[in-house]
Amino acid sequence: MSGTRTRPAGEPTLIATLGVLVVLYLAWFVPARELVAAAVFALPPLWLATGLWIGRRKLAIWAATLSLGWFSHGIMVAMTRPPERWLALGETALALVVLFAACLPGLKAARGRRRKP
Repeated sequence: MSGTRTRPAGEPTLIATLGVLVVLYLAWFVPARELVAAAVFALPPLWLATGLWIGRRKLAIWAATLSLGWFSHGIMVAMTRPPERWLALGETALALVVLFAACLPGLKAARGRRRKP
């Protein structure tokens, strides 16, 4: 064994999507000088992506849980603030990708158990 480990299905996508979410939040809130909002929104996905990168796989469930809040926030902003609609829809789409990527290993495992006779 060479010491390298393979990442579960969906984990590279999850890490990349969390990174894109951090960039989206910084692009959204920093130009408006909403630094507290930038910290509140950008630090959790940054923390999750960093933890997943170093191998803490249990953080995927936290990413899935937080993605529900990001999804709700994106829908709420998209419907109530027209100038921010595209950023909010991007947040919503990224939240769905995070949710799917975080749940993919469990979905694959459940599907594999169902197929065995």
